[in-house]
Amino acid sequence: MTYRRTLLKTAAGAATALGAGHIAAPALAQGRARTLRFAPQGNLASVDPIWGTSVLSRNAGLMIYDTLFGIGADFQVRPQMAAGHEVSADGLTHTIALRPGLRFHDGEPVRARDCIASIRRWSKRDVLGQRLDVLLDEMAAVSDDRFTLRIKRPWAGLTWALGKVGANICAIMPERAAQTDPFTQVTDIVGSGPFRFLRDEWVAGSLAVFERNAAYQPRQEAPDLLAGGKPVHFDRVEWRVMPDAATAAAALQNDEIDWWETPLPDLLPVLRRNRQIVVETINSFGAFGVLRFNHLHPPFDNPAVRRALFPAVDQEAFMQAAMGTDPELYRIPAGAFTPGAPLANDAGMEILTSPRDLEKARQLLRASGYNNERVVLLSATDLPNLQAMTEVAADLMRRVGFNVDLLSMDWGTQIQRRTNRGPVEQGGFSAFCTTWEGMDTSVPGSHQPLRGNGANAWSGWPTSPAREALRDQWFEATDPAAEKRIAEALQLNVWEEAPFIPLGLQRPQQAYRRSITGVLKGGPSLFWNVRRS
Repeated sequence: MTYRRTLLKTAAGAATALGAGHIAAPALAQGRARTLRFAPQGNLASVDPIWGTSVLSRNAGLMIYDTLFGIGADFQVRPQMAAGHEVSADGLTHTIALRPGLRFHDGEPVRARDCIASIRRWSKRDVLGQRLDVLLDEMAAVSDDRFTLRIKRPWAGLTWALGKVGANICAIMPERAAQTDPFTQVTDIVGSGPFRFLRDEWVAGSLAVFERNAAYQPRQEAPDLLAGGKPVHFDRVEWRVMPDAATAAAALQNDEIDWWETPLPDLLPVLRRNRQIVVETINSFGAFGVLRFNHLHPPFDNPAVRRALFPAVDQEAFMQAAMGTDPELYRIPAGAFTPGAPLANDAGMEILTSPRDLEKARQLLRASGYNNERVVLLSATDLPNLQAMTEVAADLMRRVGFNVDLLSMDWGTQIQRRTNRGPVEQGGFSAFCTTWEGMDTSVPGSHQPLRGNGANAWSGWPTSPAREALRDQWFEATDPAAEKRIAEALQLNVWEEAPFIPLGLQRPQQAYRRSITGVLKGGPSLFWNVRRS
């Protein structure tokens, strides 16, 4: 927390001082009218929206790739690349027809076999895709523009899964690219979406450039998040990575960037005072913070060690470190599900809401059999909200009695290290703090941290037949009361098995120049429909 306060004081002062100055970055001014200059939340380390769970990769993927279906602001699914969708009377066969004229960036037409290969790759990594993988009987091309999916049991949520906005999107890519092992990053970055990725201009940690796909044919409906038309009004979108908050704040005030995705909360008052800047919430579902453990190796392979932290966790300390003291920017208490979502519940919540008891946590840790094993806690230095939460976690763990080794690295390095399943002596990890899209964590089906499917689970790889069985029951539930009962049982299991510790819901705001209009609300940062007035 000390680091964050120092950073904020420096950044706020520098932003004010530089407000009337100029940053020596002549490239930012080039092609101003037809170029949108965007400061993303961190470094774009991967452009593959299937391989990992990074929001940055997902947001870039939404620009490059299109999806068969799309979610609107009302969270209803509608055809996107699909021209139509038919379901057989028994609910087991889904037939999807493609819109005419769909082409990849290399000029090749989008064919049914490309869609089949893309769905197969996505289904190995995505939390809902994995359900399709279990249910799938067969996918087959009927013709170049039509294919079928035959499943073993009816699943009304299939098209919602194919069009959702979560951590992994079902990005349609050429068959040759989609045949890449889902645990290996795609290097052939060719989609059919509204933007082309200019790989030759990509400078990791500094710049990523997307060019308008002149051949893209948007749907004729009005833009509606991932549904409807996706009209593009800029020739280029430049992602300018600016990990220094003072630099980003000054650049926005000086009209050297147009849009800052994650301004530090303490700088929001400075930005609000500028009449040329809009500050508002774009993603209404927020970001669900979690402390995630590695379940494969000591000490967190022992659930008693994981549970020992519960009595000491102060969610408000985590949220205020990340988001500041404005209560509008975070929400607590947070259980296993997104606060405010229909399935959020109070089952067992006293484990986090009762008076905090550091001594009880110490007693539980001593009784757990913890043997002073080194705890490697990963910290992403270029994402201030995650770094702030991680510093709180490190301090808490040390006070409870853990032997903590806090490793600082950039976000790209961290997401690479999180794939290492070895012990810490072989480059593995013990724990990390991160956030998940609030939409994803609102229901069991898309809630990655809840999964207990072992080797196929999200980083940390917990195995829990009990949670997997409850999740399956949720998919089969026929009424809201049954869904609520299952969600309560899942939350009680989280307190018992501790696959993660919920830290609260962040509700970050974004800032952009008033000359930028058409920013779509309700979901992630989207770059269609946006124009300069």
